[in-house]
Amino acid sequence: QVQLVESGGGLVQAGGSLRLSCLASGRTFSRYVMGWFRQAPGKEREFVAGISWSGGSTMYADSVKGRFTISRNNAKNTVYLQMNSLKPDDTAVYYCAVTMSDYDVNLRHPDYWGQGTQVTVSS
Repeated sequence: QVQLVESGGGLVQAGGSLRLSCLASGRTFSRYVMGWFRQAPGKEREFVAGISWSGGSTMYADSVKGRFTISRNNAKNTVYLQMNSLKPDDTAVYYCAVTMSDYDVNLRHPDYWGQGTQVTVSS
């Protein structure tokens, strides 16, 4: 199995930035796709961004395009989410996820989840 641990969440003012990190451990030898989801209270969990093993393919939700950037460092088994121009609507628990595939960049069927990290954007 794979364990995922997120970090970097916190409280930020609207217009500010945060960078989330997700460290993977365990069975990390496959060329897996990694990505991020988020869930606000009373809402369904939604896809935010995904990235292929090579980093050559990325996918973003329309709501974050132009503001968020996903990247990864395979040597460190880590994926990042740089969040700029944050809005109050971005407030949610952000979850790291892994799909054991080298092509499913939209993470339709995640195999593993992190514990989540809270992001709160004040207005």
